[in-house]
This record gives sequence, C-alpha cells and structure tokens, in this order.
Amino acid sequence: MNKINPKRILVMKFRNIGDVLLTTPLIKNLRFNFPDAIIDIAVNKGSKEMVTLNPNINEVIIYDRAKIKKYSPIKRIIEEIKFALSIRKKSYDMVINTTKGDRGAQLALISGAKIKVGYSGEKNILTKNVFTNYLPKQELRHTLEMDLDTLREFNLDIKEKKVEIFWSKEDEEKVDDILKKENIEIKNFIHIHAVSRWMFKCINDITMAKIIDYCEDHLAIKVILTAAPVSHEIERLNNILSLCNSKPIVLSGKLTLKQTVCLNKKAKIFIGVDTSIMHISAANNIPVLAFFGPSGTDHWGPWDNDMMESGYTKRNGFQTMGKHRVIAESRDCQPCGKDGCDGTKISDCLMNLDFEFIKKNINEMVND
Repeated sequence: MNKINPKRILVMKFRNIGDVLLTTPLIKNLRFNFPDAIIDIAVNKGSKEMVTLNPNINEVIIYDRAKIKKYSPIKRIIEEIKFALSIRKKSYDMVINTTKGDRGAQLALISGAKIKVGYSGEKNILTKNVFTNYLPKQELRHTLEMDLDTLREFNLDIKEKKVEIFWSKEDEEKVDDILKKENIEIKNFIHIHAVSRWMFKCINDITMAKIIDYCEDHLAIKVILTAAPVSHEIERLNNILSLCNSKPIVLSGKLTLKQTVCLNKKAKIFIGVDTSIMHISAANNIPVLAFFGPSGTDHWGPWDNDMMESGYTKRNGFQTMGKHRVIAESRDCQPCGKDGCDGTKISDCLMNLDFEFIKKNINEMVND
C-alpha cells in the first residue's frame, strides 16, 4: 500500500465519554507516525474533557447535539450545514470516522478530504460509498483495538496502546485541598463510583452498600464516593448510603469531571460499574474492580496500559487483564446489550452477585 503523509487529520468520535477516551491510543499513534501533522478531534459536547489538554491534539471540535435538537427542523438543518462547512474550511487531508454513525459519514463526505476512513454504511444510500478506505467489523475485539484499525489499514506503526487523560494544576490543587481537609493520604483510600447514567448497568444497592461497609469497617480503608451532578444518580447514591452502616466521604456533584479524574489518580483501587469513570481509572493505571452485566467485557473491559493485547477472551464470566478485574455472571444471555430485562431497566445478572467472591477480590487487590 502506498505510504501516506497527511498534513491535516480529523478524528471523529460522536459517542459517549468512555468511547472518546478510548480513542487516545489512536491519536497518540497518529502523532508517532505523523509528528508534524495537525491532528484534531470532533466529539459531542459533554465528552470533551476526555481529550482536552492532550498534547497530541491540536484542536477539540465540539458538536452540541442537545442544543441543535431543540431547534426547529429548518433551523436544525441550517446549523448542521454550518457545522459541516466549518469542517470543510479546515481542509483536512485525512478524515477518520471511528463509528458507524451517519453524522460522521456525512461530515467525511462534505469535508473534501482525499483520504476518508470509516465503516460501511450500506443501509444509507447517501453515505454508502463515502469512504476511500473501509474498516473491518469489531467482532470479539476490544473497542480500543477497533479504533486502531485505521493504522493497520495503512500499515502504520502501533508503538503503544496506552489510554491517556490530562488535567490542570488548578484541578490538582482543588483535589489536594479536599484530601487534606478530610485527612486522607494519597493511595490510602478506595474510589467507588457506584452508579451509572444507565441504571441497567448498576448492581443491587444492597450489595453496593455491603461493599462500602466492608472496605470501611473490615479493611479500615476510607471510601470516597463520586457521582455525576444529575438527580437520578444522586438519588440512587443516597439510597445506597441509607443502607450503609459506615460513613464514607461523599463528593457526588461536588467535583468537575477533570477533578474526578485527578481524585481517581490518587486512589489505591477503584470499584464500580461499567462507566466512563471505570475507563478513566484504567487510564490512570489504578487497579479496577468492575461489575459487568448487559455489556461485553471483550468490547468494554478496563484496558491495562502495560499490555499490548487484550486479556478479555470471553464474552462473560470473571476475567482479568493485568491489574484489572471484571466480575460478571456466565449466563447464556450475556452480554445482551439491552437496557435491562424485559424493558425493566434492571439487569437480573447484576442483582445477585456473589458477595463473598467480591470480598475475596477486594482483599487481594488491596493487599497486592
């Protein structure tokens, strides 16, 4: 295949927070291969914190999906066109759409880039033949590996597979002040993010309360709890706290996302469900104990930055990758990718996890 040498590259990831974070190995390896190129990334508003301050990125372009959806149909079309033309004006040589979404395909089409990389859109006649280079299906591979397929397509070097995230000095100072006020030493607390924006990813509240109490009362290690500043997450966390006998430190809604990232870096281990904070913990090289139900560990398990190959070889059941551990049942229906069983928003496979097995793993990780 002919060697390419793009001067301006756009990576597009119009997905959620964790998905955006997992693109950073692609960005880093693009920088390795094209050290003098302009490398930008386009993401949905709300996920930009995963890539801001990243030294390998020149510009983070924000698509405000929620704002545009509120407009009238005509106004919405006008705003979509304006956004597309703003991409075209940047004269990219190479555009990479890392998902199957129509928006990325449409922007690639309008971009005018000579090299357009993405996934087949056979269901949409308008975007069916957009790309000059098509990427393979994910199959049973980790999402991080899927993002790196662009490099393989052009026989480019993959020098490392490290997920990276960055924060400011001001964020560091804010977190240090909190820990000092609470008299908590670095690497002497457990960070637990107990809930998800998707409630069907949550374990039983009673089990989570037992985990918190076990860490605080039996292991005598302080627990710091975080949650997003949204009502349904804070309400769920409050219910968990009502079931606890211990008194963990609760920082729900008190930290920005970047400050949560910084706090996490100072923890001994992380315990939580399948959320962006889990991926952030792995990026911070903090040992993760995660609970998986409807989502597949092979696609979304916490990635160990010290490894070059995924350790997740099964779709369900208990698995490890380096320092990280995923607890999941081994039901034939897992992973189903559904929002709970029979539309209930509750996943049965997360309701009766073996607490003795959870304790065993926490013990081993804390004493490792």
